[in-house]
Amino acid sequence: MENLLIELSNKEFSQELSSKAAVPGGGGASALVGALGASLGLMVGNLTIGKAKYASSEPQIKVLMEEAEKLRLRLLDLVDGDAVAFEPLSKAYSIPKDAPGREEIMEKCLKDAAAVPMEILRICCKVIQLQQEFAKLGSSLAISDAGTGVAFCHSAMKGAALNVLINTRSMKDRAYAEEMNFEVETLLNNYEPMAQNVYKEVYNRLS
Repeated sequence: MENLLIELSNKEFSQELSSKAAVPGGGGASALVGALGASLGLMVGNLTIGKAKYASSEPQIKVLMEEAEKLRLRLLDLVDGDAVAFEPLSKAYSIPKDAPGREEIMEKCLKDAAAVPMEILRICCKVIQLQQEFAKLGSSLAISDAGTGVAFCHSAMKGAALNVLINTRSMKDRAYAEEMNFEVETLLNNYEPMAQNVYKEVYNRLS
């Protein structure tokens, strides 16, 4: 791609996303939302460290922040990574069905296109775990940011899952597809309740 999507302004990215262009799409948008969720966790950390009231938890908060920053940066990379992986697939769909080698090309493109949202899904699950700790250890003045962050990552996780499944359903290698589908289901089953519980706990503390 000529220009990085992540370097667009918010207004420009939203406009591109709303167009009929193949990219950005749901995968890239999920990565961006997940990165914003991680950023909110970092905000909680930055509002906590240096406060005498939270001195005992500061070492743990700093560890959480270091990990959250790595995940935030990776999710930003994947905004464009998703577009790079999907573009060949969008072109492969236009190959005539009777063209030699079409099936092999399609299969490779489908696997590549599914791999990026799968990584986005995995990372969002990790960020949800971090948000659970930020909500528990962070400043009570920033508790709403932890709750918002986990809500963002929950949405990003679900969006990424759908972008895996839309590709696995067309794969000829059903064993590979079912393996990916199983991982999606397992991650959702494990981390959706966690995200919901963190959000509910934050909500209850504020209401």
